[in-house]
Amino acid sequence: MAVLLLAELNGADLAVDATAKAVTAAKALGDVTVLCASSGCSGAADAAAKIDGVAKVLCADDAAYGNGLAEPIADLVVSLAGDYEHIVAPATNSAKNILPRVAAMLDAMVITDATAVVDGNTFERPIYAGNAIQTVQSSDAKKVVSFRTANFDAAGEGGSATVQSIAAAANPGLSSWVEDKVAASDRPELTSAGIVVSGGRGVGSEESFAIIEQLADKLGAAVGASRAAVDSGYAPNDWQVGQTGKVVAPDLYVAVGISGAIQHLAGMKDSKIIVAINKDEEAPIFQVADFGLVADLFDVVPDLTEKLG
Repeated sequence: MAVLLLAELNGADLAVDATAKAVTAAKALGDVTVLCASSGCSGAADAAAKIDGVAKVLCADDAAYGNGLAEPIADLVVSLAGDYEHIVAPATNSAKNILPRVAAMLDAMVITDATAVVDGNTFERPIYAGNAIQTVQSSDAKKVVSFRTANFDAAGEGGSATVQSIAAAANPGLSSWVEDKVAASDRPELTSAGIVVSGGRGVGSEESFAIIEQLADKLGAAVGASRAAVDSGYAPNDWQVGQTGKVVAPDLYVAVGISGAIQHLAGMKDSKIIVAINKDEEAPIFQVADFGLVADLFDVVPDLTEKLG
């Protein structure tokens, strides 16, 4: 069976972590061809060719794909679909925008956030905020699947796949790019960070959230937040971890002032080590934590940050 994997790109650059984790998942389905579609994406294609398990890389270098618009990229994927039984991608914001359109054009179902491959037709995915695992079997001729990358290890380097330049498909002209507003940060990207420090409603204010950021910076970590903290204006939307935010599975997750609502746990319970700091000893977060500290965060977090210094 042949697999077409839509690579995750940041502009013209390959998002190596997300793509390599999707390669790990896709290898269980057959020979993996990676599609890089952007403007000036030859460097991304070369990087994808080095991922272990990639058999071939297709590079569609065209201005129409430069801003990640779903419509032209979906048309490109559909134009290539005849050679592949599976069309897959990491479950990122970009792919979640593109794959449903691909599936509709192919008259197929889309299987989102797959966490395991049972066989070529059958996949597992979480439901009910991660409290149950659904097994989904598709009889479609083309299977369209996004993989939750937090559940897969990144494929290593060492590959030497061939890179083939391909022509752009006809642009449907259904959308146009206006502008991108990207927040610059020296911290690791939240979904791929090895360490995440998250704050919740207990932090109390946007000003007090600085102590979460200071601890994260000491640990070289990404900063996360619960939905309650985001809704209260303590942290920006792109820091939100949970069912309606980002799903993370770092080596270390530090939850500060987070009670542990089921929606938040759905976004971080697969973390390898979970540390919880909360003054409420009955907080649900302690039920999933590997290490818990019942204490006032305003006392212990600055002290911890100082000792790490």
